Amino acid sequence: MQTPNAPVSRNFSGHYDQARARFLEAASARGAAIESEVLPGLRGARGEELAIDTAWIGGSGARKVLVVSSGTHGPEGFAGSAAQLALLQDQELLQRAQRAEVTLLLVHAVNPYGFSHLQRTNEDNVDLNRNHIDFGRPLPANPVYAELEPLLIPAQWPPGPADRQELQQWIEGHGMPAFRKAVTAGQYTSPDGVFYGGTGPSWSNRTLRALLRRHAGAATHLGWVDIHTGLGPYGHGEKIYAGRPLEQDHAMARAWWGADLFAPFAGDSVSADVSGPVVTVACDECPGARLALMGLEFGTVEQDEVLGCLRAHAWMRRHPEAPQELRDELNRRMRDAFCCDSDEWRGMVLGQTRVALLQAVQGLGTS
Repeated sequence: MQTPNAPVSRNFSGHYDQARARFLEAASARGAAIESEVLPGLRGARGEELAIDTAWIGGSGARKVLVVSSGTHGPEGFAGSAAQLALLQDQELLQRAQRAEVTLLLVHAVNPYGFSHLQRTNEDNVDLNRNHIDFGRPLPANPVYAELEPLLIPAQWPPGPADRQELQQWIEGHGMPAFRKAVTAGQYTSPDGVFYGGTGPSWSNRTLRALLRRHAGAATHLGWVDIHTGLGPYGHGEKIYAGRPLEQDHAMARAWWGADLFAPFAGDSVSADVSGPVVTVACDECPGARLALMGLEFGTVEQDEVLGCLRAHAWMRRHPEAPQELRDELNRRMRDAFCCDSDEWRGMVLGQTRVALLQAVQGLGTS
């Protein structure tokens, strides 16, 4: 994606507004068909318009579609947007897609509110990767979360010694796997808690569904790479299978991306087995397609720091009186937890994403 000796950070933006403008400019220069769905009634941290922007590269009525999405979890969009910008500048990869008759659908900022305001959740504090479920059925139960929430979001921030000790005692008594599952799998009972999935389809959910029906409803084969950050070893891009637990879908995805495509439902992924990932909308909206769905997750900092940032932001929502100095510090830590400020890390993100996209183009081209 990079020309020789080009600064690897050139595709990384400083804020959502800049990332959006650069994406739209690059997509226009590439001759893509561009659509923008504006989030109604809300503005960004800099007063800017918020939108899900899409770039369609290829013919209409496409049978083979590769979706590349960014910003599902707000500030994770810095890395995803950079990868999309690099793709739009990657003549060789785009030519490969054209020869393979693969149409590209780039979805920029699935969660524009969170991207702009530096929060993982959306405008309603909904974690979009817990929101794409069937709300006509009973909501997934997570009773252990209710027990843990007072320990996760204490009355004061940072937590005092007694709060830290009580949480540590819970973990020692129940084990770290039980703790991580209860906290991160998703919960549907506490609207101002962490990893909240909502009580109905979010605006982003509804918008994505309409986009897929319009652009990829006739697809026979669809691949999807949703770019994430914040879990796993520094700079390593774990390939996480996010599709249905169907042998034919899983086998096709492994044929494309290799044996190191891990599945949360099999217990071998850094990610919890969550309910309602964004990419699963393809299961409903592209019913005639074979699907290969993947979350590409890049490690950043230690997991305690990442979770600490999410807990701190939940605390801030409950405490609007918090001093501005503290809020600024917590926002800075949130950004740093999801986008590392080093050419080394950024190069690892762009390089591994390019490999995954090449593999997807090759897989679609031979399907």
